[in-house]
Amino acid sequence: MSQNFFADDVGAVLSETVAESGGPVYVVNPTLETVPDIVSQLHEEDGSTAVNLLAANETLKEVMGDFIVAGHASDLVVDDVLSVRLIEDRPEASLFVADGLVVSLVHVNERVGGLTTSEASFVDRVLDHYGDRWEGSEQFQIRTPSVRRVRETLSEEIGPEVTGDFDAILSELDVARGDGEGLDEVTISILAGARHGVLLYDISRWGEDIGLASKATFSRTKSRLEESGIVRTEKVPIDVGRPRLRLRLTEDGFRSASIPELTERVQQRLAEK
Repeated sequence: MSQNFFADDVGAVLSETVAESGGPVYVVNPTLETVPDIVSQLHEEDGSTAVNLLAANETLKEVMGDFIVAGHASDLVVDDVLSVRLIEDRPEASLFVADGLVVSLVHVNERVGGLTTSEASFVDRVLDHYGDRWEGSEQFQIRTPSVRRVRETLSEEIGPEVTGDFDAILSELDVARGDGEGLDEVTISILAGARHGVLLYDISRWGEDIGLASKATFSRTKSRLEESGIVRTEKVPIDVGRPRLRLRLTEDGFRSASIPELTERVQQRLAEK
């Protein structure tokens, strides 16, 4: 008889499914709310089991707007732990399909149930069905660079102290979207750079080179932070061309703030604008 799984989030149910099956798992039709749980769980585990995620294009586009989810998902893709493809004709439920069992997810209040069946002929048919769907589906390209690549290149090109602050600010956030939902990756980069007097030119070139955002996006974000009284700039003359701009935090409660204080105050200030 198959065992049902009950947990606080979908990631924990996935972990139980992986432990029970011991093989690759198809995650079929996850919701906006469940994809972050799945990515977080995979990020925390040892990566010994591959997960093939089949999801709607609109779901993936929306959820990958969060740098925390997208950056960690990119890490998992690079490590061959996670593969992501598109599904068009979706089942009504969200499913985990693995060798030996099929799990249907049910949400009740703050708990998640994984209702399972291990009836061999049924499981084999479902596994074959989604195996075929997987082979015929289009790959979803995660455009956000991996968190690991961001850290490595930021440390090499800008400095380890800036990387440390980038990580510290990111760790204060549950969501990294910006526009009222945490702070986005460009804002975090500029804040970390401004704490150490980095040139806007250098950090925007780094960000564009690794695919984090364009130089224009960095410039617009700097202007917004400047207009909000969070950062200021100093002109630095160069031999040829226009002066470069050095990023600084303002004295208005930002320059002397700890990372937790800075993260909270920046979100509050931006929400006022």
